[in-house]
Amino acid sequence: MILYAQPPSTRGSESEAVVLSVQKVFLGFLNPTMTDPLSPIVLPPPEDALQEGQWLKAALLTWLNAEYLPEPANRTIAERASQVFVRQRMEGENDVGCLVMAILTEMQAFDFSESFYGEFTVANAVGDLLFDSLGIDRCCGRSTTLEVNRVGSLQDGRDAASDVH
Repeated sequence: MILYAQPPSTRGSESEAVVLSVQKVFLGFLNPTMTDPLSPIVLPPPEDALQEGQWLKAALLTWLNAEYLPEPANRTIAERASQVFVRQRMEGENDVGCLVMAILTEMQAFDFSESFYGEFTVANAVGDLLFDSLGIDRCCGRSTTLEVNRVGSLQDGRDAASDVH
């Protein structure tokens, strides 16, 4: 499934339509004769949702800082996204698409005025990080700004997990 959104024009860094890939590209768009939808991508039930949330917070903060410029709002964004993720996981949600949509929906109320980012970018990044953690190739072979071995590491070499508490 692919969702398209046109963010408000007040966000200069997101002036073009943003593509949120909730799951791998729905091949029906490429092949109209395809009738079988892709199965949802499902995470295993959480053994420790809080630990998963800490991982996501560190990974997302690392990604946010690497994608544009490190900025104070990135910590708050990563914290809020991980709170939504943990709550959803504790409520039994394991479908990656549903998790991403929950983050997108709840981040719409977040004030991004101090950030380069918006809710679509954050939700999409969470989906990409989850796919990476599962070893699933993302849409169209896109590369990430972040090398897998750098997830959780800040530019100065410190561990992002210690920076998000």
